[in-house]
Amino acid sequence: MFKKPIYDYREFRLSRLNDPRFAHVKLLGGWIIYFSLYFLTENLIPPEACTPIHSAVDDLIPFCEYFAVPYYLWYALCVFTLLYFLLYDVDSFKRVQTYIMITQLIAMICYILWPSRQDLRPEVFPRDNFLTSVVQFLYSFDTSTGVCPSLHVAYSLGIGSVWLKYKDAPVGFKIFMVLFILVICISTAFIKQHSFLDIVAAFPVGLVAEIFVFHVIPFKKSPIKRISEPNTQ
Repeated sequence: MFKKPIYDYREFRLSRLNDPRFAHVKLLGGWIIYFSLYFLTENLIPPEACTPIHSAVDDLIPFCEYFAVPYYLWYALCVFTLLYFLLYDVDSFKRVQTYIMITQLIAMICYILWPSRQDLRPEVFPRDNFLTSVVQFLYSFDTSTGVCPSLHVAYSLGIGSVWLKYKDAPVGFKIFMVLFILVICISTAFIKQHSFLDIVAAFPVGLVAEIFVFHVIPFKKSPIKRISEPNTQ
């Protein structure tokens, strides 16, 4: 599964962004736009202007701090996936990053035109341990506004989709990835970071990205330049 990187990124410079070898790196600029919009929505839209998201299913889901582990591992999953495909499969990198940007765009439009929040967070944790402290830390920097649809879930759907279509990934790894992503998705409800409705809303968002990325965008094979072998003469 791991192999020699297709490009030598040690040669990358900002001045080479239009070089065919590195032009795909520009897609990472989508994160700059997303975080800028995230900062604006978090600071300019007050909670009282947001619609509370709640369903009867939420009342059946108990708070469980152990799900903080897969919730936080989602960040590692995103970084690992983008980095792996950046190094070893540029076409898959383009697909997953484009998928992420589409979900970001749709979610931000929803957050701006129809601000949402959830009021599910426990006022007092049922237990006092390391993991509840971890959840409390999460609450401190990730507010309860801008929640529907859940980007945590939407990103995960895109990541899972690209891994399942990646021919070099072993079957066992694909099975693990599906189960891992499933646990990540439900973790958002068990640590009361999202409503069940936020999770459900992420699926049509992911479907739009899926159709666009895999049936509309013609991803041509990128010219591959292997890292030069060291001169042994």
